[in-house]
Amino acid sequence: MRKTSPYARRQRQAKVVRHYSLLDELTASPTEPLPQEWRTHHLTRMWQGLVALETAPSPTTDDWRVCSDAVNMLETLVTRGPWMACDGSLVEIADNGLLDDAITALAMAGRRHRAGGSIRLDGAGIRAVRAVLEDYAMVLETLPARSMVRCHRLTEQRIAEILAGKRQPHDVEVMDL
Repeated sequence: MRKTSPYARRQRQAKVVRHYSLLDELTASPTEPLPQEWRTHHLTRMWQGLVALETAPSPTTDDWRVCSDAVNMLETLVTRGPWMACDGSLVEIADNGLLDDAITALAMAGRRHRAGGSIRLDGAGIRAVRAVLEDYAMVLETLPARSMVRCHRLTEQRIAEILAGKRQPHDVEVMDL
């Protein structure tokens, strides 16, 4: 059996695209939410993705991805808090009890798609993902830009660690559809 070099293994690993830098985090407002046009665009895409997963004849991988990204962001908000609020106080984001169900439902939909099926959520998955996305929408409207950029950076870091093989017991399979 042929061995692969560490260099070759690193080349095979999936590349994680970083959207925000530490400089972005430091220059983001600590007292104001993200700009309204950004929040509106982000939430519109998220809700359109969920509607497509629920009812579209053939939902796309982008529909699945925007929902998965929002669920991953809320997971980071729940597990890596407390977070600085716009007024300077610390806020702990609570899990509504459906976060694990939403993560599992999206992972199952991704696996189904990889096996040749369509990206669909079952009834329980739809309820769980919808509840988690509602919580995420509320948090996005209330936390300052700096907290949300930090959340985004930590989520990207966690996904990069999972892809590099540094999993935690509760992690599910990370897939790039």
